[in-house]
Amino acid sequence: MNEIIFFGSNKDPILIKNEPNRIKKPIQFKFENENENEIKQISSTFSTIFLFENGKAIEYLKENDSNQNPEKIQIEENIQKVSADWRNEAILTIEGNVFAKGEDINPKNPKEFINISSLIEDKNDRIIEDIVSGDSSIYLLTSNQNAYGIGDNYFGQVGFDSKTLPRTQKPILMMKNVSKIFSGIISKDFVLNSNQELFVCGYNKYGKLGLGESRREDEIIKLTKIQNIPKGKIIDIQCGYNNSIMLIEFKTKRKLYSCGDYRYNGLGKNENTYEFTEIKSSLFENDDYILDFSIGHAHNLILTSNSKLIGFGLNHYGQLGTGNTKNQLIPIQIELPKLRFNEDISNYHISCGNVSSFLYYSPLSFSNLEEDLIKLFERKEFCDISFKTENGEIIEAHKLILKYRLNQNQNQIEKLQEIISKIN
Repeated sequence: MNEIIFFGSNKDPILIKNEPNRIKKPIQFKFENENENEIKQISSTFSTIFLFENGKAIEYLKENDSNQNPEKIQIEENIQKVSADWRNEAILTIEGNVFAKGEDINPKNPKEFINISSLIEDKNDRIIEDIVSGDSSIYLLTSNQNAYGIGDNYFGQVGFDSKTLPRTQKPILMMKNVSKIFSGIISKDFVLNSNQELFVCGYNKYGKLGLGESRREDEIIKLTKIQNIPKGKIIDIQCGYNNSIMLIEFKTKRKLYSCGDYRYNGLGKNENTYEFTEIKSSLFENDDYILDFSIGHAHNLILTSNSKLIGFGLNHYGQLGTGNTKNQLIPIQIELPKLRFNEDISNYHISCGNVSSFLYYSPLSFSNLEEDLIKLFERKEFCDISFKTENGEIIEAHKLILKYRLNQNQNQIEKLQEIISKIN
């Protein structure tokens, strides 16, 4: 059973028929034809892609036809992740292949998906574990923990000198021993290595890469390590037009840090900051735990464990869901309709588009539990899982995975290995 809440611009593309162009308060999103498949992910910018649990996806394009019908994405393999940005889109399949389209990826036919993972020169490095679309480049993380970039490099966003490499139409190796890649609007990306060291490259206008006061006038940055990051675990980084926000996990708390120009996106504070500094608000109570956040072109949304949806930034199209179009540079709480699965709030997710917003329910579930438990353990991922079984061993393994990610306890690792060996 799905639940999708929508607000913001309902034009280019029109997502909900018979509704105004600006939906200023959160409302229930319904597909024109009722779909029995569970929603797995929503990725939105100028187009919006809905990925279903069965590995199929549909896309609402900006250039909709007169009937505003969504378009099925024709990929033969089952899809596990979608990533859409301004000019490019990427599709990651369960088999580890990446299909992408866009002006910077396939200039001759920008509307056609091509397999970009097959273009990696090292044939042993073509199994892809994660993808991120920037506005003009796409980033791939391989099973060997190598990061690749493809597309426009005008601002050095692929990590190399833009004068010698203005664009690449095949993935090029950016960095080895990478655990995660983050990217966002206006040609910038962050690369986290296996030692929790954070590197950045791309467009640094307004100091939005977090390199500090001394580097804020340096607009084009080659791959550079960021100093003075708070000593916690980096969970996520997202980028808007003139800002970047980082989520860091400490022992019992998660905190948000922002940098860039406060006047446009909002930083959750009334001043520019050129290195990552904490967003402080009375809305983040001591018993609140930040579950998810998302950045659009110029607005920001945060979901907490107490079912609070908090937002700040531009609001010309009602994309903050406050009921009006007044900009909010300081965090404000958004009134939500009654959520169908409020008791399971940790399985709700946020996706901010260009000037629209989604809150949707998407618990992870696996069809092949044994295989996926082992894979989850090996990748050391932290996520909440809904298993479709009453098997006590599986449930216990699930709890141990969560404890392992939180506590890094060796005894728990050994117990988890023992349980997984019994499953096999």
